[in-house]
Amino acid sequence: MLDIKYIRGHAAEIKENCARRRVQADIDRLLELDEKRRGELQDIEKLRAERNQGSKGKPDPDEISRLREIGEQIKDLEAGLVPVEAEFTELMAQIPNLTHPESPVGGEDDYRVVATAGEPPQFGFAPQDHETLLTALDLVDFERGAKVAAAKFYFYKNDMVRLNQALLNYGIDIVTAHGFTLMETPDVAKNQVLSGIGFNPRGQETQVYSIENTDLSLIGTAEITVGGYHADEILDLSAGPKKYVALSHCFRTEAGAYGRESKGLYRVHQFTKLEMFIYCRPEESEARHQELLAIEREICDRLELPYRVIDIAAGDLGGPAYRKFDIEAWMTMKNDYGEITSASNCTDYQARRLNIRYRTAAGETEFVHTLNGTAVVLSRFPIAIVENYQQADGTIRVPEVLVKYLGKKVIGV
Repeated sequence: MLDIKYIRGHAAEIKENCARRRVQADIDRLLELDEKRRGELQDIEKLRAERNQGSKGKPDPDEISRLREIGEQIKDLEAGLVPVEAEFTELMAQIPNLTHPESPVGGEDDYRVVATAGEPPQFGFAPQDHETLLTALDLVDFERGAKVAAAKFYFYKNDMVRLNQALLNYGIDIVTAHGFTLMETPDVAKNQVLSGIGFNPRGQETQVYSIENTDLSLIGTAEITVGGYHADEILDLSAGPKKYVALSHCFRTEAGAYGRESKGLYRVHQFTKLEMFIYCRPEESEARHQELLAIEREICDRLELPYRVIDIAAGDLGGPAYRKFDIEAWMTMKNDYGEITSASNCTDYQARRLNIRYRTAAGETEFVHTLNGTAVVLSRFPIAIVENYQQADGTIRVPEVLVKYLGKKVIGV
């Protein structure tokens, strides 16, 4: 969330930013509640001070009666503050992060292409989409995935499992070489952690599977668990940022997504992902954002995938992101580019919610900046590899960089 002090002093800017990001938030109502809330808190503190002062020594019966009256007044004020706090907190959560001045204006289709690599393959045959190729080679089973679980669940089989393990090991080797600490996280997190990161665990449009009769939910990304890893801590960043690369399963309901492209593996309910996450000083976050993007590009470059990098428009940014870059690989299924990674700078938006600070050289504490980026995701990456490396006989050539991990050059022979 944003600092309420900043919102008070920059109300017009916040309204403009909400409009730019296509978010409806009642800033005037928020400021009205803020003023009311501060006034009531001051009244409560004054009464508490009066009660504490009167409790010193041995009060006479009149003073005791007065102290009781003060206690009742405090109780009434606190009860009246509860709905004010609830509405205030709800409105604060609706306000998105500030937006990088270079982020494009507009919505989903108004991104800016900032880099390209490679060219879409020119096949001498009619190329197939990944679902057709993988099904024919007995590498994936969507039908039985739906029978056992539900639509958009699936079984990976045979060399597809090995290809996925190769991708993970390849990604781990690259990212850890850049000084990231490797971890494997829980697949669940407390709802307060999800909310702190910016995921809504409740509501009709939630992307989250909640676990009944608990305050836990399945995670949609290790950004959630690694983001909560240092909650309520003061970090020592004197030796540099804390950099993690985390492996987890990811679960998403994809509520409201079925009007969009959802063929095969492109939009599924469960997948495995290797996620990068950085905690750093505020002045470093833009450079660290570029570092994440450079690592993502390194992974794609060595796989020799044709791709482009896009700067996401303000109206298509999620609430916590100050700026986001996506890498989109060429996909036969779309006859276009499709997202395979994203890298976001969330500035202090998540850290403020989760109370994650660092100690400055002067000994003061300030909120850290957090960033996240995809290293490898075992839904979109296989699409890009299978569709770009397919051969006329329906087999799939293995990217050269993965041969040492997989132990073969062709899948399907």
